[in-house]
Amino acid sequence: MSAGKKNAQRSGDAGGNRKLFCYEDLKRRILTVELEPGSLIDETKISKAYGISRSPLREILRQLSGEGFIVLQEHRGAIVAPVTLKTFRGFFVAAPMIYAAVAQLAAQNAKPQQIELLKEEQQRFRNAIRVGDISERALSNERFHMIMGEMADNEFLMPSLRRLLIDHTRLGMNFFDPSQSGLPDDRILAAADQHDEFISLISAREAEKAAALSIAHWELSRGDWGRFAAPRSLDISLNPGHPKQKTAAAE
Repeated sequence: MSAGKKNAQRSGDAGGNRKLFCYEDLKRRILTVELEPGSLIDETKISKAYGISRSPLREILRQLSGEGFIVLQEHRGAIVAPVTLKTFRGFFVAAPMIYAAVAQLAAQNAKPQQIELLKEEQQRFRNAIRVGDISERALSNERFHMIMGEMADNEFLMPSLRRLLIDHTRLGMNFFDPSQSGLPDDRILAAADQHDEFISLISAREAEKAAALSIAHWELSRGDWGRFAAPRSLDISLNPGHPKQKTAAAE
């Protein structure tokens, strides 16, 4: 192969790596709410930051749109998928049904190599808890449940699970950060213990028990996600100029 062809090949490989990195990193930034729901995707800044041209970037954005991470708006560009009242309600209605079906099918269909992948991801999840890496906790939890989805091997369930896990992970940034959610660490450890139980039940082909565990796993985090939609109010005076008015903080 000539030197010119080798250089061209290396350039193409580098471009492909940059494109893949951009795709994966944008997903990470959306899932960890570094890119907030509803925020505008600035194509100029993104293409410059990742060293790719606008054409491959738009291919990435179309792929992310198809997977539910962003919304493409005609003549207005792309935005990070918002969390609206409608999607919030739909998420809470659909999640337990989808998770139960995925867990049941995973226990029925899992391959030995997939179980090993699940164990490896669980180890990363435990490590993230140990070192206090909040983002990695949320991302590893997402990967754990995506592996379960792959185990389920159902072409109709997988797109729904993928979309569900986007909002689950974004909401989960509160669950995995006790300083923000007010949740004690033992709730996070309980979630990790349930992951271990999923692995045991899937390995033993206990489909019904795996489905029941998925509901308990869902309930563990569900109750505190109202904080995402209704954060605490600021402690301010309703009548700051009145001498008899006390602030909530003073009381």
